[in-house]
Amino acid sequence: MTHILIVEDDTLISDMIKKLLFQNGYNTTTAYSGTEAILLLKQQSFDLILLDLMLPGMSGEVVLEQIKESSDTPVIGVSSKTDTDSKVNLIRRGADDYLTKPFDNKELLVRIEAVLRRYQKGNTAPQEILHFKDLTLNSTTLEVKIENEQISLTRYEFLILKLLMTNPSRVFTKNIIYESVWNENFEGEENAINVHIGNLRKKFSKVIPDETYIQTVWGLGFKMQ
Repeated sequence: MTHILIVEDDTLISDMIKKLLFQNGYNTTTAYSGTEAILLLKQQSFDLILLDLMLPGMSGEVVLEQIKESSDTPVIGVSSKTDTDSKVNLIRRGADDYLTKPFDNKELLVRIEAVLRRYQKGNTAPQEILHFKDLTLNSTTLEVKIENEQISLTRYEFLILKLLMTNPSRVFTKNIIYESVWNENFEGEENAINVHIGNLRKKFSKVIPDETYIQTVWGLGFKMQ
């Protein structure tokens, strides 16, 4: 499961982010100061860091510099500063993205997905065979099977299923699905995604009627179930 370090001194905001990420399949650890964050990073590794810049004592900018001196973990800076210079300076210091407070929950999730996707593409070899329950997807042969029975999928059905199976515990928003599969900006084309998800479910149920493989997370998107 993807592990995210939340560095935020405001306990209400920290708890809100922690709850949101947990609901979307992420494991989290919280730090309430820059010093605490640095200590945690020495003890364990994380897949991504959400870093508030307005921290007591050690500033977020200094924390960012120390992180980048010893780690390539992606960092999303969070601040109430809206001026362009602040954003540019943060990116120059090594941040992978910048989010302005107050932020929309869906925007936060999309930013996290995008940064993780870019990072994983550059640092991991693609998995040729994915497994979930008795479902198998082979990226090399383009075969999908349930209990060794092959299922014929269209191109988009295959790509959507592959995306979901890369991280079964994560909720993939419709924005991320559309941008990943169609390689275009999402502009509310929910019907296309819904149709393909519906087709996948029908094809799975023909093989095993009583098993559920794809869950709808209302208001957010889809995940494996």
